[in-house]
Amino acid sequence: MTIDDPTRRRVVRAAEAALDKKAVEVVALDVSDHLALTDAFLICSGTNERQVDAIVDAIEEALEEPPVRREGKGRGRWVLLDFGDLVAHVQHSEERSFYDLERLWKDCPRIEVPDA
Repeated sequence: MTIDDPTRRRVVRAAEAALDKKAVEVVALDVSDHLALTDAFLICSGTNERQVDAIVDAIEEALEEPPVRREGKGRGRWVLLDFGDLVAHVQHSEERSFYDLERLWKDCPRIEVPDA
């Protein structure tokens, strides 16, 4: 199973919002064949805690709805935003390199998103 067009558009919109706040290493993955809980991951990083929070706010604003679930907001190290079909992981650069989510999900196809 691959993601549908509405989900793909949401992923791109979220990625663009993250890039507008200078997110780095923006990667989107189609996890629909591996997870029943969501169809796509958006993974991106900020270089400091304030930037992570700004990226989170921008993604929420771009998708025009609050997430179903939010974890880590206010800590600025790793914030998870669950929008149902899309889960956004906004991480501080240090957490990003330590947890290396792309390695864990390396078998998942990438979704094309705009470059920085």
